Amino acid sequence: MNNLKTILLVMLLLTTAIFYGQHKHDHEKIKSLKVAFITEKLDLSSSEAEAFWPIYNDYEKKREALRQKERKEIKSKIKSADELSEKEAKDLLEKYISFEEEEEALDKTFLKKINTVISAKKTLLLLKTEDEFKRQLIRQYRQKKGGGGFR
Repeated sequence: MNNLKTILLVMLLLTTAIFYGQHKHDHEKIKSLKVAFITEKLDLSSSEAEAFWPIYNDYEKKREALRQKERKEIKSKIKSADELSEKEAKDLLEKYISFEEEEEALDKTFLKKINTVISAKKTLLLLKTEDEFKRQLIRQYRQKKGGGGFR
């Protein structure tokens, strides 16, 4: 379970870093590419897809809202951590831990829920596929870096 938690945390950090600087058009294009990539890799039946996508989209929406809230409430303050008092730093750290716990709970709930509509094997394949997509996205970003971003 610790490996799963680590994988999910890495995916969150990579996704946040990539999406944070993107324009809305790029974000929508990336989302469309991700949907196509997942659809192809998981090879969902029509009944699986019908049940899968609403759960997955809801999870993504909640995860993005949590990330935005975390960026707003924590990340900007961490940048100026050396200017915080010890009490402010301790409070901020507690808030950060709370966000991490909330994210872990969201991930666990999602994995349990998604596993009711697709097999455990496909659920693990989903985790692998998301990781592959992020790696490809990073690779493409690095190749196009300085070239105006995604087209």
